[in-house]
Amino acid sequence: MSDKEAFYVKLKDSLENTTKFPAEYLYKFIVPAIGNKVAEVEELFKGKSAKFATKASKTGKYISISIKVKLASSDEVITYYRKAEKIEGIISL
Repeated sequence: MSDKEAFYVKLKDSLENTTKFPAEYLYKFIVPAIGNKVAEVEELFKGKSAKFATKASKTGKYISISIKVKLASSDEVITYYRKAEKIEGIISL
C-alpha cells in the first residue's frame, strides 16, 4: 500500500469515528499563485454550495484556500481529496 493510500485509509477510519454524516467538512489547500489554480479548486466543488475563503501568502507566490462544504460521507470527503490531488502544485493541509 502506498503512503497516499495509507493516508486515505487512516483518514476514512478517523472520519468514521469522529464525524456524524452528513456534516460540514473543512478542506485547506495551498496552490501556486500563478495560473488559474484557485478557479480549478473552486470548480471541484461546483454545485455543492461550498463556502470559499482565499488568502495570498506574504510573498504573493501562493494562495491558501479554505473550503467549507456539507458532505454525505467519509467516502465523499476522500473523493474530493483525490480530485484535488490532480491539480498541479496543490498542497493539502
